Amino acid sequence: MVNLIWVGLTVIGLVFAGVNGTMNQVNEALFKSAAEAVTICIGLISVLVFWLGLMKIAEESGLLHYLSRLFKPIIGRLFPEVPGDHPAMGYILSNMMANLFGLGNAATPLGIKAMEELKKLNGGKSEASRSMITFLAINTSSITIIPTTVIAIRLSYDSQAPTEIVAPTLMATACSSLAAIAIDRYFYYRRKRNGVK
Repeated sequence: MVNLIWVGLTVIGLVFAGVNGTMNQVNEALFKSAAEAVTICIGLISVLVFWLGLMKIAEESGLLHYLSRLFKPIIGRLFPEVPGDHPAMGYILSNMMANLFGLGNAATPLGIKAMEELKKLNGGKSEASRSMITFLAINTSSITIIPTTVIAIRLSYDSQAPTEIVAPTLMATACSSLAAIAIDRYFYYRRKRNGVK
């Protein structure tokens, strides 16, 4: 569906440019944007490789395992239906750690694996379980200590202080995560009160 939307937007834009005689401006914008995209990607790659390398070191040294054990009681309360030793719990914790360090690209495959494991726990049903909904809410709002991708973009555009975004990002994502958990719990208890599983 998303592919159809993108194709539709592209076709509409090209038709509109053709009708208004602005095809030269469209071509100019395409080449300029392509050059900027390559520059941004190269900047992002350098920062992401650095943080992914640190994540790998943290994993190999056992730091991620220690952090997972540290956060397990909190995560266990958020996901009471998921057994502590189930693979889903490991993927959920790893996903949250990657998001904590602003590594959205690294967090995505872990999130997909977590959802697959949660679906198995749900008996393979197409309807989302409570844990799946909670995980999606937390993953979408995730607390971020170091917004790696945003810092990389700011660096690529020669920002004078690319890391000044850290404190506001931490505050904003902490608020969004608390709001996501509160809303998730509100609807869960409301459904439970109304007798809906």
